[in-house]
Amino acid sequence: MSFARALLANLSLPSLLLALLFLAASLTPSLIPRGPVVQGVLGGLVMALGYLLGRIVDALWLAADLPRMRGRAAALARTVTTVAVLGVLAWAAVASVRWQDDLRLRMGLEAAEGGHWLQVGLIVLAVFLVLYMIGVAVQLLFRLVRAALYRVMPPRRANVLGVLVVVLVLFGLTRDRLVPAVLALLDESYEAAQNLFENAPPAPTDPRFPGSPDSLIGWQAMGQPGRDFVTGGPDGEAIAAFTGAEALDPIRVYVGRANASTAEARAQLALDELLRLGAFEREVLVVASPTGTGWLDPGSHDPLDYMHGGDIATVAVQYSYLQSPLALIFETQTGLEQATATVATIHDYWKTLPAGDRPRLYIHGLSLGAWSSMYATNLFRLVNDGIDGALWAGPPFPSSFWNYVQNARNEGTPWVLPEVGDGALVRYASHVADGSEGAEWGDMRLMFLQYPSDPIVFYEPASLWRAPTWMREPPGHGVSPHLRFVPVVTQFQLAIDMALSTTTPAGYGHSYYAQDYIEPWVQVTAPEGWTAEDTERLKAHCDNGFQQGCTNE
Repeated sequence: MSFARALLANLSLPSLLLALLFLAASLTPSLIPRGPVVQGVLGGLVMALGYLLGRIVDALWLAADLPRMRGRAAALARTVTTVAVLGVLAWAAVASVRWQDDLRLRMGLEAAEGGHWLQVGLIVLAVFLVLYMIGVAVQLLFRLVRAALYRVMPPRRANVLGVLVVVLVLFGLTRDRLVPAVLALLDESYEAAQNLFENAPPAPTDPRFPGSPDSLIGWQAMGQPGRDFVTGGPDGEAIAAFTGAEALDPIRVYVGRANASTAEARAQLALDELLRLGAFEREVLVVASPTGTGWLDPGSHDPLDYMHGGDIATVAVQYSYLQSPLALIFETQTGLEQATATVATIHDYWKTLPAGDRPRLYIHGLSLGAWSSMYATNLFRLVNDGIDGALWAGPPFPSSFWNYVQNARNEGTPWVLPEVGDGALVRYASHVADGSEGAEWGDMRLMFLQYPSDPIVFYEPASLWRAPTWMREPPGHGVSPHLRFVPVVTQFQLAIDMALSTTTPAGYGHSYYAQDYIEPWVQVTAPEGWTAEDTERLKAHCDNGFQQGCTNE
């Protein structure tokens, strides 16, 4: 049988109808608005998955020798079911325009342009056919293996062994060849984007900058995210112009992955550079964990420099070159190890200083940086010399400490914006809540900044078969009331949402920005003499949107 004939020979109508139901379900809204290309890819994926599940059920039905409808009854059932499924698909296609526009308007976006259904349909068909052909190829491989095994063993044993052989072959090809090759290619491409070594721009000459001739940190190996961080942000002159008072140049230290070969060596290099610059003589010291590529959000760090008059030092150490979703999958342990080494090294030195003659110590991270810095903030080793506080923005869903705190929320408070105890230790902030409410703060102040529409935070692996907690509650700010849980389909929708999480306007999805950091930072770090009017002035000064700092004049 030729490959082309094999594509059509075993096409199952019941499985195809289930696939169309999955396609209809994929048109329902999730957390992030979807354009026609994304919707087409998602629809093709879940359609192929629906077809696969249908074939699996059909095979199990056949193996169990269960009865099948035949004759006129079967023909009538096929006709009625086909009409019903096509009706559901047509209804979902029409309603999806309203669903997507409602979600876009909630995020301050314009309604989508109409007339894109032909594009969506063609992409769905193309993706489905590609995956269907892959499935047929796997089926042909199984038949070849099974035919060879029939010669040496009974059919039932050959069927079972044939499945195992095919699974092992596919697993070996993906694990040992495809995945490593793709990962190596991505790592090389992102490493190249860091402008390391011969591609690095000229180093600064001012000794206050890491990477200068006086610095212990090599400029070329620091990488572009680190160079942007240490040379960006406001200087003392800009801060003084805003505050109307004398200000210091903030200290920023960054150690790139290529600056040393081990996590411990990079952490020690960071500490040595802090000592060189006199960072422990400042009022505030922040240990920040970067995202996967090593990026640090200027919208978080610039406001902090302003509100403390530049009397602040911030340090970060890179652990990866990959984008955060890839680093989350492939380099999780690397990030946790680096954050642990950095926090431990700096905290161990900091606690040797007299309590009244050392900076207030804070921990900070965004996204994967939040996860790794939470992991590194071992509360047991901080009992006698605890940090002063932490601000964690967009904590990824696997973060164990975040999950622990979430599950300790007060009864009746929402999953997306919970309350924990009386708010003296832990508080939450979002785009519509600034974290200022609660009892008087205790000695340690922990703050989570998270948006209800952020899939990086609220994705749940169990959504394959059950609705996440937040989907069983009233929708949070920016979340569509039309969102519904559909087994299997919701899992793929949320996975696509994670990939699109930074495509939203500032204040939604995973797009955290300066205005939403400011009051949480005020609450956590308690800048001396700071007023509500100062907060509003700084918000206006930093109104640049997502991934923008506050260096405007």
